[in-house]
Amino acid sequence: MSDITQRDIPLSPRRIGAMVLRHVYLLSASWPRVLELIYWPTVQMVLWGFITVFLAQNSSYIAQATGVLLSAVLLWDVLFRGQLGIALVFMEEMYSRNLGHLFVSPLRPYEMVCSLLLMSLLRTLIGVGGAALVAIPFFDYNVFDLGLPLIAFFLNLILMSWAIGLLVAGVVMRYGLGAESIAWVAIFALQPLSGVYYPISVLPEWLQPLAWALPSSHVFEGLRELLFHQTFNVGMLITAAWMNMFYLAGGIAAFLAFFHAARQRGLLLHVGE
Repeated sequence: MSDITQRDIPLSPRRIGAMVLRHVYLLSASWPRVLELIYWPTVQMVLWGFITVFLAQNSSYIAQATGVLLSAVLLWDVLFRGQLGIALVFMEEMYSRNLGHLFVSPLRPYEMVCSLLLMSLLRTLIGVGGAALVAIPFFDYNVFDLGLPLIAFFLNLILMSWAIGLLVAGVVMRYGLGAESIAWVAIFALQPLSGVYYPISVLPEWLQPLAWALPSSHVFEGLRELLFHQTFNVGMLITAAWMNMFYLAGGIAAFLAFFHAARQRGLLLHVGE
């Protein structure tokens, strides 16, 4: 189907829904896939849970903020799982050599983007939600007690994860499955700068401006302020939200640009290393 013909096709929620249902059926038909979504967040939660128990018994600083590490690791997994949710769903289409078939259909690139975002949200809710529930009987900690601020933290992190995930998916589409390792390492490159387990002030001064350029840094600083001082810093979360709008727009633009380049070079029909 030519570009001109595709532009004449209106946006179809039904096509977006069909793409989402395709992956929901794939997910629901495979218990190992569902268990994998919950497994890694749960393993990390249990590991850091026991670390928290130890530190709470040996550090008055940590003892004053029960659950600070558990909250941090669960929210970090929102960022990690959200990004990976986009990358893995997209790469499943590449593994099955299905991209060419999808884009000779009426499916438009931004409809693909919408379906990837919805699947990322679904996978993240299943994975992190399962780990959060396990934390209640294991460590008597309920992250949902954070209340409305938890929603603000979650939304900012999921938006940032989408921006990164779309960029990674675009790179893999353009350069092939040989670049798929980026999906696993990209997010961890940002973890030290995000201040997940420590304040940004711990970083060298020359790194701090770079750290503050990440929405995740504002989220985790806001989380610590809430847990230590019972103060919800709305301004910090609003700043993160504005940054996320910019980054998400850039992620979408990058994905569409990589898609255009891949289609021009005929790469959609020749997926490989």
